[in-house]
Amino acid sequence: MLQVPGTAVFLNRGKQTAPLAMRANVERNHVRHEQVVILSIETEPVPRVPTDRRIVVDGLGYADDGIVHVTARFGYMETPDVPGTLALLDPADTEGPLLLDEASYFLSTIELRRGPAPTMAPWRKRLFIATSHITADAAEHFSLPRDRTVIMGWHIEV
Repeated sequence: MLQVPGTAVFLNRGKQTAPLAMRANVERNHVRHEQVVILSIETEPVPRVPTDRRIVVDGLGYADDGIVHVTARFGYMETPDVPGTLALLDPADTEGPLLLDEASYFLSTIELRRGPAPTMAPWRKRLFIATSHITADAAEHFSLPRDRTVIMGWHIEV
């Protein structure tokens, strides 16, 4: 697998699984950025999270592989600013300085489709799929730069 220069930021729900967009990028394009940040956003049950409690970095057990997991915590009254939060990271915690001015941001999305399996009543499937389309624009919500954000999607049958 080829490593390309730069920083890639993959938003993911947690660190237990690899982001879908990261897996697809490696499988389809056969490349990985030199520096990879897997970022999970957590909303705390407080209005604001102090800056000194905002970020937790985990090297995932492998030193010098260029991949780190970052958990960013925000209060329920705060709007997550991903680039601004990543700028707070100490280069010693991320195996070197992140190239945030040129970083690429990757989002994963899942589109639900009605399948033949009898998992629920047909009208419930239609309602479930219809409500899945009522979502906020993730790139805008997380203050990601539009010109450097890639959204990769998958289909799942319900």
